[in-house]
Amino acid sequence: MDAAYRDAYEPVLGSAAADAAIAHFRRGVAGSILLCDAMLIVGVGVASFALARAAVRPLTLAREREARFAADAAHELRTPLAAIASVAQAARDGSSEERRTALDLIAGRALRAGTLLADLLTLARRGGSDVLQVEPVDLAGVAARVARDTETGTLALELRLTSAIVDGDERRLEQLVRNLLSNALRHARARVTLSVAPEGGQALLRVEDDGPGVAADVIPNLFERFAKGAGSEGSGLGLAICRWVVRAHDGEITYEGGSRFRARIPLGPYAAATPAFPGGSS
Repeated sequence: MDAAYRDAYEPVLGSAAADAAIAHFRRGVAGSILLCDAMLIVGVGVASFALARAAVRPLTLAREREARFAADAAHELRTPLAAIASVAQAARDGSSEERRTALDLIAGRALRAGTLLADLLTLARRGGSDVLQVEPVDLAGVAARVARDTETGTLALELRLTSAIVDGDERRLEQLVRNLLSNALRHARARVTLSVAPEGGQALLRVEDDGPGVAADVIPNLFERFAKGAGSEGSGLGLAICRWVVRAHDGEITYEGGSRFRARIPLGPYAAATPAFPGGSS
């Protein structure tokens, strides 16, 4: 470009006007080159920063999950471990019957602590379908099996189950149904209703009981860890695990008011809407 410009000014080359024009042209070209270089440097810097953040973010999230798990485990396991220690010390010099009772209590507390630890480990894991063992699962069949294996006592359990096949992890779906059902049975007065049906391309799971409903102060954080009302006997992790399971299946879970919970999970490509499990009461 400089040579072409000098050729254009060849007849007057060497004059003050030609030299000034060429100098002006060279400054303009140099400025353009510097501007392009500056834009490239800024672009590369921004892209490098964005790529670095994207690369480090999974590590940051993993570290946050580990820190939260450690804090939750330390907080929640302190009570059962202290109870186990105190019961063991009190029964050390007791009679055989007192020791037997103490051992039963210690075993129960230890099992409860193990369940709590398993729940915390579940919540500490990263969500998403890649952590599931996915296969075609009939959600109605899962609900029927959980209902059959659940002790309801004097409460009536009404089942309204229609086949709804999803791509999911059967073990995790059982955990979802069991937690919702246990929560309902814990607060029901006389009746619990468990229903599954396909609706709008999704498997709809509903659990409802005739209890007093969720306390108003708990509703805003209902699906968070350790959210529970005054006097509740649960650990406060059941609904948080339900949300984890549903989100891992690309679904959603909502509280519908009163004592009604609804979970939606996308149907699989081979889902059929034919009744496979007739409704009933147990």
